[in-house]
Amino acid sequence: MKTVIKVMAVGVLMGTTAMYAASTAACAGCHGADFGKSAMGKSKIVKDMSKEDIVAALKGYKAGTYGGAMKTIMQGQVKALSDADIEAIAAEIKK
Repeated sequence: MKTVIKVMAVGVLMGTTAMYAASTAACAGCHGADFGKSAMGKSKIVKDMSKEDIVAALKGYKAGTYGGAMKTIMQGQVKALSDADIEAIAAEIKK
């Protein structure tokens, strides 16, 4: 029984890691592989932001309380993310 639980836990962790990697890959499409690009020439440089600033920005986009020119685009990108997803994405970007 313990082995089954351990295998299940590892599977969940691996699936979660793959999900976050896919999410940051989607971010990199506009922000660059190292997050050093200003998306569409209008956004902040994400790699220059702190983890806390990234989390606040993503949560703000999701709530509709953050962002100027990129607000509508980013709302669509983050609407399905949970707070845990946002935290994990920010941690992945800042590692």
